[in-house]
Amino acid sequence: MRLARWLVTVPVAGAALAALPALAQNEPLLVPAVSQSRIEVRQGFTGARLLLYGAVMDPGGARATGNYDIIVVLKGPTEAVRIREKERIVGIWANAGSSDFRSAPAFFAVASSRPIGKIVDERTAAIYELGTKFIQLSPSGMIDPEEQERYARGLVELRRRQGLYQENPGGVSIAENVLYQARIDLPSNVTTGRYTAETFAVSRGRVLASATARIEVVKAGLEGQVVSASQRWSFFYGLGAIALSLGMGWLAGRLFARA
Repeated sequence: MRLARWLVTVPVAGAALAALPALAQNEPLLVPAVSQSRIEVRQGFTGARLLLYGAVMDPGGARATGNYDIIVVLKGPTEAVRIREKERIVGIWANAGSSDFRSAPAFFAVASSRPIGKIVDERTAAIYELGTKFIQLSPSGMIDPEEQERYARGLVELRRRQGLYQENPGGVSIAENVLYQARIDLPSNVTTGRYTAETFAVSRGRVLASATARIEVVKAGLEGQVVSASQRWSFFYGLGAIALSLGMGWLAGRLFARA
């Protein structure tokens, strides 16, 4: 029986934007909001719960009529990643292969008023990335498509176990076909950066309206000051790190010599 493990490395930071088809005019409007537009990651950070809410209105600002499904997609900053497959050979886990992706989101969560498959077809879900199986990872390099798909599934499954990729069908509640709300949990290992919360109003399999809210996840406290200093004065920060390493090595050598 073949055993495999997946390992992700991040060699290069990157970004990718997916173009979405234009929505028709004179359709209902979404008015989105989030409970926190800025999340500070401090020492001992254990995660955060975001409340994403809003209303469905008509273009004139009145209450929209009709029944709508709501889908909320929260994405973290994209990054280039390398996923490695490890196989157990003679009792030892060894590298068996790897694949690169140019733009994997560091965090990805989908919440919907019903299961996605009951709201839209697979083509629409793929266009708007309405689910972890539809994430546009942008593979790089030459590799067999079936192998590429297998590595993509491995990446999604690994990050799902880490709490970084989530799906919650039924996670959006709608009141009187107007007000909606969804809760999404950010784990303690969340990546800092800019997050986008995209909300879609869907009726009869068609996306009629969409809106985007932005959330900043930043380091704060002593860790934030260190990160800020390393970015502003990178040259001096590097010199300081080298000097500190040399000093600690010299001190350790002196202590051991006396012992």
